[in-house]
Amino acid sequence: MRAMEELAAELPRGIGFDWSGQSYEERLSGNQAAALFALSVLIVFLALAALYESWTIPLAVILVVPLGVIGAVLGVTLRGMPNDIYFKVGLIATIGLSAKNAILIVEFARELEMGGKGIVEAALEACRLRLRPIVMTSIAFIAGTVPLVLSHGAGAEVRSVTGITVFAGMLGVTLFGLFLTPVFYVALRKFVTRNGGGQLVQHGEPTIHH
Repeated sequence: MRAMEELAAELPRGIGFDWSGQSYEERLSGNQAAALFALSVLIVFLALAALYESWTIPLAVILVVPLGVIGAVLGVTLRGMPNDIYFKVGLIATIGLSAKNAILIVEFARELEMGGKGIVEAALEACRLRLRPIVMTSIAFIAGTVPLVLSHGAGAEVRSVTGITVFAGMLGVTLFGLFLTPVFYVALRKFVTRNGGGQLVQHGEPTIHH
């Protein structure tokens, strides 16, 4: 598109051009992807902050989200697909699914820490307890996007963009999120406790029963 605009600038006066279809959508959207990503992350963060009555615990979840976004962007870029509305829909889905995986670990680590375990011990135990559920649900969801990725026929390009976005995003956050979520949790909890905070608040019934 940039090359076309450069060529059009050399055309004689009175001759112009315009975009249509997906090119028009991409040009119209401009840099909305960054704003959309930021707004989605902010909404997730505020919802978690209200749930846990804490600013640091939701941050451990939010720090995992970029892993899914990077995976989604890399997947679409490597396939040479456009940054259109279908990519944005897949990106928002990836953000939600990335946060879901991190919440499973952070929630258990929080409850284990409230039960008397140390920060590192609680994070490692939570990762061990939630490993199978996270891997199984992630594999199921990734497998569910395969028909979209491999689709052919009418509308295949639309389905492929959404499928590749979610497939690559979930693959990235599943591979790296399991290792980095406990790291983020431990780092943030230690930072808070060193600065005189760290009081965790119990809401409702515990998820873990001894």
